[in-house]
Amino acid sequence: MQPYRREPRAGLSILLLVILGACAQLQVIPTQLDEPADALTVAFIGDQGSGPGAREVLNLIKAEGTDLVLHQGDFDYRDNPGAWDALITEVLGAEFPYFASVGNHDVKAFLGPGGYQAKLMQRLGRVPGAQCTGDLGIMSACTYRNLFVVLSGIGTIPKQPDDPAHIGYLRKQLANSRAPWKICSWHKNQRSMQVGSKRDEVGWRAYAACREAGAFIATGHEHSYSRTHLMDNFEAKAISSPSSILRIRPGRSFAFVSGLGGKGVRRQRRGGPWWAAIHTRDQGARHGALFCKFADGARARRASCYFKDIDGAIADRFIIINEEREDLKPGS
Repeated sequence: MQPYRREPRAGLSILLLVILGACAQLQVIPTQLDEPADALTVAFIGDQGSGPGAREVLNLIKAEGTDLVLHQGDFDYRDNPGAWDALITEVLGAEFPYFASVGNHDVKAFLGPGGYQAKLMQRLGRVPGAQCTGDLGIMSACTYRNLFVVLSGIGTIPKQPDDPAHIGYLRKQLANSRAPWKICSWHKNQRSMQVGSKRDEVGWRAYAACREAGAFIATGHEHSYSRTHLMDNFEAKAISSPSSILRIRPGRSFAFVSGLGGKGVRRQRRGGPWWAAIHTRDQGARHGALFCKFADGARARRASCYFKDIDGAIADRFIIINEEREDLKPGS
């Protein structure tokens, strides 16, 4: 199991780097502080619940100056869309951009008047510049500023790995997007794409479709945090690079589980050399979120990301650089 330690404060880190710089070769990874003021800050969470942890994570999201939440399923676990949406409104506001994919604990109350989908659609209607098509949260595609996100219910609705309709939708939507950033968001996992006890429920074709399009994959379901290295092939566990600077492009991408949204924290049951970061109860994990700052303008192909918990501890930090050539995008 991978060890975890808290990062020192920024001022102390800088002092230590100055002192040690002449004695050792160090790779300095730029942090979120390097991003311009107009960067789009996105919080990735899953498995939220309705207890104190859920509120604490929402408060953290607000404190980080977040512009958008991407929720990878499992909302309040109580089938109460009204109360769930009211908590989000109380902490983040009625017009806060909040996109979500259906989770297995959301299915019963997802559709119909007053369901989770209806609440998400109402919120979407209050967000200037947000555009979504399709069956929201199940088989939908959304654009917000410089992001293109496929919100998928693959493995959940229906409970069929590599459902042909979902795979076809993923491939078509990703192929048609010219956005600087493409993200696949769904709830469930493949067994080796999480570090707990979940089974193969999504299918490898879905992971391949996103990787081949240069999209990274956001999931939940397992109540921990884990991130792969940059991968050439998820099914074969083929690592492209172990660097903390992830240079994604069609054929190379990464996946993560951000399932510490407030419901619980589970132990590590699995591992493997393809994991860049693992943060579970065994590493002292608390609830938190993965934050990514997507630059705009001249630096629109660079993002800095970090997983932060409600105590302020940083469990992971990395940079994403999108190397997809503009002249190879659809319609170029």
